[in-house]
Amino acid sequence: MKLALACLTAAALCAPPVWADYLIPLRTIRAKEIVNPEDLALKKGEILGALSDPAEVTGMEARVSLYAGRPLRPGDIGPPAIVERNDLVTLIFRQGVLTIAAEGRALGRGAAGEAVRVMNLSSRTTVTGRVKEDGSVEVN
Repeated sequence: MKLALACLTAAALCAPPVWADYLIPLRTIRAKEIVNPEDLALKKGEILGALSDPAEVTGMEARVSLYAGRPLRPGDIGPPAIVERNDLVTLIFRQGVLTIAAEGRALGRGAAGEAVRVMNLSSRTTVTGRVKEDGSVEVN
């Protein structure tokens, strides 16, 4: 039994690498740029953790500079930011039936669902909230 397990382990370790397609940019894509289908190509190789589906990447925003020919990884891209730094946003606080809205200034940038710090322009207090699809920020 132990001999069979040792043989299987040795076979798995000595097995030839699995070749798969992975995505590379065809040009340098700067951070904050939206990735388009014509910016991408598939390349064969053995890269662990690299993205391989163009549909997952198209329309996303580069979080860092993406250099031509280098594999794309999940942390390199994300949803496009809705709120930019210094944007005026509506702060929304909800508790039960009570809803309070105030004007604020974004202190960072973020996509829908991401946390962003915002300064309430009336009280000059800094709060953290989640960006909503409409560009407002909900504070809990």
